[in-house]
Amino acid sequence: MLSSESAKTVTATLPAVSGAIDEITALFYEKLFTAHPALLRDLFNRGNQANGSQRQALAGSIAAFARHLVAHPDSRPDTMLARIAHKHASLGVREDQYPIVREHLFAAIAEVLGDAVTDDVVRAWDEVYWLMAHALVAIEKRLSAEAGVQDGKVWRPYRVAGRIQETDEVATFLLQPADGAPVPPSRPGQYVSVQVQLPDGARQIRQYSLSGQPDGGLQISVKRVAAVHRAGAPSKDPAGEVSGHLHAHVHGGEILYVSPPFGDVVLSEDGAGPLLFASAGIGCTPMIGMLSHLAAAGSRRRIITAHADRSPATHPFRTDLRRLTDKLPHATAELWYEEGLQDGEGLRCDRDEAEQATAEAVTVRTGLMDLTQLAIPAGTIAYLCGPVPFMKAVRAQLLASGVPAAQIHYEVFGPDLGLG
Repeated sequence: MLSSESAKTVTATLPAVSGAIDEITALFYEKLFTAHPALLRDLFNRGNQANGSQRQALAGSIAAFARHLVAHPDSRPDTMLARIAHKHASLGVREDQYPIVREHLFAAIAEVLGDAVTDDVVRAWDEVYWLMAHALVAIEKRLSAEAGVQDGKVWRPYRVAGRIQETDEVATFLLQPADGAPVPPSRPGQYVSVQVQLPDGARQIRQYSLSGQPDGGLQISVKRVAAVHRAGAPSKDPAGEVSGHLHAHVHGGEILYVSPPFGDVVLSEDGAGPLLFASAGIGCTPMIGMLSHLAAAGSRRRIITAHADRSPATHPFRTDLRRLTDKLPHATAELWYEEGLQDGEGLRCDRDEAEQATAEAVTVRTGLMDLTQLAIPAGTIAYLCGPVPFMKAVRAQLLASGVPAAQIHYEVFGPDLGLG
């Protein structure tokens, strides 16, 4: 792994690099997109660039990789690398793009840190970069080969065979290969990348979990992302370009370009131990996909599905969740709604429905999710998906309930900033 001399240099300079990493990555992206504007137009998520989350993710991954090499010289952080590689493979990232990233990243490091960047420092961090890059390339090539694609050529045309409006904010799109060939295999919990051409000519890409796999096709569910103004911040999180386009312009018959399924947070089908799915908002999409798979397989595992939402009206797949829970003999569903069950405009779940749900092993509560209220069986494997603050809180609750950290898996929609 990292040579002893480079390890000493990285150890000595890691505090300075970590302390300036946000400034370095901001300058890196500025340089990268100035030299290669097509990367921002057709590969990187312009929304995540605008709100800074992609920069934080890059900074965190580089620093985490370097810290791991120093602390554990005989191993590498395979979990982190696998997650990044799955994302890259689904986006069609190519091996020849890594030298481009290296060029502009090191130019930014030199500009920010100035005279501190000696030849020894460059050699040491260059070693870190290429250890990480070569590891990612190797994993990405393997994943692409398994998916039957090569050289970043991941895009395949799918026809939109149908659309289901799940809630006012969430729509499900049923996709069938336009060439009539079979759909690629997938595992419950995986996602696909979807590329759309926007009015300005940009071909923006977003990743969506498979919320089901109907015969001969794929199924994704998309939440329309609204602009968010943050208190005290000079700007806002922009509205979702791709989600807005899909909601406004895709109703059936259109062609979308879709990658094969990728993703490392997948349902463990080894053994017969208990499972817990905890989600909030649109985070229920991979969970409903996993639950559908278990119901189709006739699983007899103990399953707890916990979901939090603003209200029943904003809860996607609410009816499907009850139907699937009924099909699974040892499954229960635990629901938390912030706005409760009072009657009100747009509220589609009244008290009678709540009472019926309780009788059907579906328990409805008011407030925020609290898994410490539940009896979680020993040996439970947990899967989390939702906003990062939600997952941090739920993970802490699971740890407090005795679930080992190694048994808690999570999926992040967007750049992975970790649950730390």
